[in-house]
Amino acid sequence: MIAALFVQPNGVYADMPGVEVWDESRDARLYPGPHAVVAHPPCERWGRYWSGGPSAKVKRKLGDDGGCFESALESVRKWGGVLEHPEASHAWRAFDLIAPPKSGGWFPAGDFMGYTCCVEQGHYGHRARKATWLYAVGCDLPYLIWGKAEGKIRLESGYHSIVERAMSRTLGGSAMGRIKKSERSATPIAFRDILLAMARSVRR
Repeated sequence: MIAALFVQPNGVYADMPGVEVWDESRDARLYPGPHAVVAHPPCERWGRYWSGGPSAKVKRKLGDDGGCFESALESVRKWGGVLEHPEASHAWRAFDLIAPPKSGGWFPAGDFMGYTCCVEQGHYGHRARKATWLYAVGCDLPYLIWGKAEGKIRLESGYHSIVERAMSRTLGGSAMGRIKKSERSATPIAFRDILLAMARSVRR
């Protein structure tokens, strides 16, 4: 059995044999073990645009996720498995993890427990490049398709400058290749299967 933490109730982990889904209604921060985990803690307050961008009407606080990332990190360290977050996540620095290079490969995370890497989900079926950082403990570290996912569109979570907003209007709103929030956050099936295989390789 594998525990999928901080995932959507009807997402790619739902109704899978051998996968225990911990969605928002179950509050994955309360996960008691004992199974290895695949963790997708929320990233809105940790990413490049944690403040909400220039159009944000509410002042945001960096890392204000209700303790979700910290809980996910503790679960991976205690039970083994893998955690996924966007490339350049401020959580790595906040929790004294070493940022991996964009070129790929697994590297020690600096905590004498885990390993980290940068991989683009565009290699595994996502329409955007979706550069991602992984943090893994106690599991096999697979060879992944490293480097830039050529031919994939830009992944953004909103308009982050007046210039970009104006350009989008000029081009009709869709010509910049922006995609819906639900698609941005979705995990491709092939990438999900890699993460599950990593968690299933945990030996205790």
